[in-house]
Amino acid sequence: MWRSALLLVMLTLPLCHTTKAQCVVWWNVENLFDCQHDSLKDDYEFLPEGTYHWTKSRYWKKLDNLSRTIAAIAGDDAWPMIVGMGEVENDTVLRDLTLRSPLRRARYSYVHEEGPDKRGVDVAMLYDSLQFHLLGHKAIRIPSEEHGFSPTRDILQAWGVCPTLSDTLYIIIAHLPSRAGSGMKGEMHRRLVVATLCSMLDELEGKSVMLMGDFNAEPNDRIFRSIEERLTSLMPQSKRELRQAKGTYYFRKMWGYIDHFFVSPNMLSSVKGKVSVGQFPFLLTDKGTPWRTFQGPVYKGGISDHLPIWVDLLSK
Repeated sequence: MWRSALLLVMLTLPLCHTTKAQCVVWWNVENLFDCQHDSLKDDYEFLPEGTYHWTKSRYWKKLDNLSRTIAAIAGDDAWPMIVGMGEVENDTVLRDLTLRSPLRRARYSYVHEEGPDKRGVDVAMLYDSLQFHLLGHKAIRIPSEEHGFSPTRDILQAWGVCPTLSDTLYIIIAHLPSRAGSGMKGEMHRRLVVATLCSMLDELEGKSVMLMGDFNAEPNDRIFRSIEERLTSLMPQSKRELRQAKGTYYFRKMWGYIDHFFVSPNMLSSVKGKVSVGQFPFLLTDKGTPWRTFQGPVYKGGISDHLPIWVDLLSK
């Protein structure tokens, strides 16, 4: 029944924004794999015969659920201008999402570059070409192996023109290595990613920049110090705010904000309100935690272990 309701909602949404605000979304979508083996990647777990028993029916259910969520973020307004995504395997899943799922109504284009991550997950970006005119993009490789680390995900940079700003908007999407079981070596790897990121930001000094992603770190973590010398965080910062807010991720019976938005100082006047967190009932379990696709290797039938976040940009 919900799928019929989703299709009805999506059919009634306009093709582009008609208001003065453009919505920008970030979401770690938790292992968006197709069901076919890529000979260059270690994706065996996400095959029908693999540990996760990842079948076509489960795959298409996930795509439908992702579509449903983006439609819910749009609400009665229209489609988000940009959707940054994490844990995306390849072009195939993006093509299926934008052309073969209910989200095809939105007519999204996408940006993706194949990275060196051994499992094959990357960051990617959907964009509405009626709201955002893409001028270019590039993937920034982290020099992980040169420093003795396993390859990690590229940083994606895209730039274009939108009605919200008078100059070019630069979008940067990052997904830092996990902290789980990584110890000091993992911390050094994350610092290397941040150093690479800050070099990118230095080259864009004075430009309109939005940085988004899964940083696997809470606000006020020291890993953000160098970033916050260049950009302003839009996430809750004070202890009081963090106590009052749930977060985007639930781990070991605790909520946390590990997904983030940052903007350059010249963009602060273009930001409408605070960052929103997608606490839609269909994204949550009966206990109010993110309804995951998997808990370990056990299929839970949910959508993602992260909640999406978004911010609106106002026209000047």
